Amino acid sequence: MMVDSGPAAQPGAAANASPEKDRAGNGDYACGGWKSEDGSLTCGYSSFRGQRVSMEDYCDLKSTKIDGHTVHLFGIFDGETYKKTDSDFLAAESNTSRDDGSTASTAVLIGKHLYVANVGDSRAVISKTGKAIPLSNDHKPNRSDERKRIEDAGGVVTWTGTWRVGGILAMSRAFGNRLLKQFVVAEPEIQEQVVDEELEILVLASDGLWDVVANEDAVSLVRVEEEPEAAARKLTETAFSRGSADNITCIVVRFHHDKFDVDQFPSPPPNSYSGLTS
Repeated sequence: MMVDSGPAAQPGAAANASPEKDRAGNGDYACGGWKSEDGSLTCGYSSFRGQRVSMEDYCDLKSTKIDGHTVHLFGIFDGETYKKTDSDFLAAESNTSRDDGSTASTAVLIGKHLYVANVGDSRAVISKTGKAIPLSNDHKPNRSDERKRIEDAGGVVTWTGTWRVGGILAMSRAFGNRLLKQFVVAEPEIQEQVVDEELEILVLASDGLWDVVANEDAVSLVRVEEEPEAAARKLTETAFSRGSADNITCIVVRFHHDKFDVDQFPSPPPNSYSGLTS
């Protein structure tokens, strides 16, 4: 299932998806829900243009079979995978005066193994028995390791109301941004998490949420909602009410452990997530 949360939002192929748009009918708001065939996952998404003139966030939900095994993918993209996406993006912009970019946070679930890849300042957070645990680390220019990498490559990080690469970009990794490409790489950081009985919920969201909602607040808000769609919608509404000035897009995944097939991918195949960087 794929959901484009921009102005032309359309439901994906999954029969359980139920997208809804704002009453104005202009694509400023979209939400929907989805359930896996075996009932082990329920998922909701919510996307709101907010105070921005245009909608640049995008969310992607997919479920497929690979060698007879089910693989789920959830993604948040802010702008427009990874290395090839970056090169394609740069090639598409090479003959224009534009210098666009994008961030991404994606999660791939293979059996009980969850892999999260992140570029930029979208973020993935899980709830383990109510405790908020980030599965990504925002790529900000003032992060000590990121600043060193940029400066070692000959770049500079300056303060202009916020920390920026070359005084321009407020993140240190992204797709595109060809004028800063020597310093602003698209190499993702990947974390792995085993989905055990304590892992309840996964939240993926663009920086429009995380700018104003702390990890702990996000987990507290979604845990009291039984339906992930309602939880995702609550997150976007909360971020907007707290003054978020950006597009706001969230995906909430709830795990139902009584439905998990314990024999499904007891251990991941070799290089099972290598495609995230290719």
